[in-house]
Amino acid sequence: MKAMILAAGRGERMRPLTDRLPKPLLKIAGKSLIEYHIEALVCAGVTDIIINHAWLGAKIEAQLGDGSRYGANICYSCESQALETAGGIKQALPFFAGEPFIVVNGDVFSDYPFSQLIDKSECLLSLKGSCQAYLVLVNNPEHHPEGDFYCVESCVFDRYSDTVLEKKGVAKRYTYSGIACYHPDFFTSMGTGKYALAPMLREAMSQGQVMGEVYQGQWWDIGTPQRLEELRLQIKLNIGN
Repeated sequence: MKAMILAAGRGERMRPLTDRLPKPLLKIAGKSLIEYHIEALVCAGVTDIIINHAWLGAKIEAQLGDGSRYGANICYSCESQALETAGGIKQALPFFAGEPFIVVNGDVFSDYPFSQLIDKSECLLSLKGSCQAYLVLVNNPEHHPEGDFYCVESCVFDRYSDTVLEKKGVAKRYTYSGIACYHPDFFTSMGTGKYALAPMLREAMSQGQVMGEVYQGQWWDIGTPQRLEELRLQIKLNIGN
């Protein structure tokens, strides 16, 4: 199985930290965010990785190289202008050779075991056409209390108006973690260029084509300098204990 790490964002909310450094290269306990992802993927047996980049992308390539020192095979999808999430994945689609693949945002920090997504890729193959995406959801962080989606019996929904949800009395929404597994067919019908992922997911959800899970482990969205410092402090305290 192969994976893609999304690293093309400008990181506007992280400025001035990201004026001279792409956000995925910001460090936690002496290691960059993107290196944690690479190591976790390799630990799960996923060694073929593609990374897209736009803003200061040359620094990402200089830092990571071909991935050999991590036990990985890394290649890059360069975007002259950031194509947004879906557009970036679309450009890199040939890398996956028609097989399901893992996607992870380069600016999140989590201990989610990627081996679980390898298992879910078999589900996407067996349910081809009826399920094209498997999302990892998490409990809502303080900065996003309203959440994104509902998850009921492994099915992910956008709206609560669905009769099934009403009968089950489900009221809690969860936050999309930025970690997922996709079948390439999810992206084949779209054109090239800039495309956001959220509208495509919502459309697929309306057709019952998205599954997922709620992960209760560690997860951080490194969206602001304050959250970065909070995570650094938390990691420091954990090491001290």
